[in-house]
Amino acid sequence: MKIIIFGLGNFGMSLALNLTETGNEVVGVDKNMEKVNLVKDKIAHSICLDSTNELAYQALPMKQTDIAVVAIGENEGAAIITTAILKKTTTLKVISRSLSPIHDTVLQAMGITSIVHPEQEAAQKLTNKINLKNLIDHFKIDEKYSISEIKTPVEFIGKTISELEVRSKYKLNIVTIVRKNEKVNLIGNTTSIKEVVGIPSANTVIKEGDVLVVFGLNDDISKICDHNQ
Repeated sequence: MKIIIFGLGNFGMSLALNLTETGNEVVGVDKNMEKVNLVKDKIAHSICLDSTNELAYQALPMKQTDIAVVAIGENEGAAIITTAILKKTTTLKVISRSLSPIHDTVLQAMGITSIVHPEQEAAQKLTNKINLKNLIDHFKIDEKYSISEIKTPVEFIGKTISELEVRSKYKLNIVTIVRKNEKVNLIGNTTSIKEVVGIPSANTVIKEGDVLVVFGLNDDISKICDHNQ
């Protein structure tokens, strides 16, 4: 996908780099030239401009873009104005960072349905990582079930899903596998990117460094994480 990120602070820069590593074409935008220079060789393109100036958007490839992310974290007013301009001038899907409860209210009034709270979400993820050392990421579906990314247990390496009998032994379903591969990016540099293997078959072989995306009961996910410690 082609994604424009407005705001290259800690959150925006990390998001830009992670999206690039996973195969997306990212354009980073910030009014601070130092921040723009920090990522200019790491993402597809970086531009220095003031996103609160509606005329400045003429320099951006808005028509070729799939998603716009407002990641501005230092200035709540600038974040709101940027979001308002995007809603007014484009039909893009807009994801906006919120800095406060009132910011939430304003974004909701604009019709923004994808609102992120990086600090709160990071705190929750850190809590999960501390409690379950081999858990990488976690998406709670309800009080009982979750989809989680876990590090591959050493004894899984080199075996097929059929041989492992994950469903019968661990009561979990492997939804997919995330695997690192070396690829040349848009600016000619070789980078390590994460790729989704797809829907694994019974004959899919687990490799070292794989991340398993599993679905199941929270208790069963906890058990396999504890087993892997």
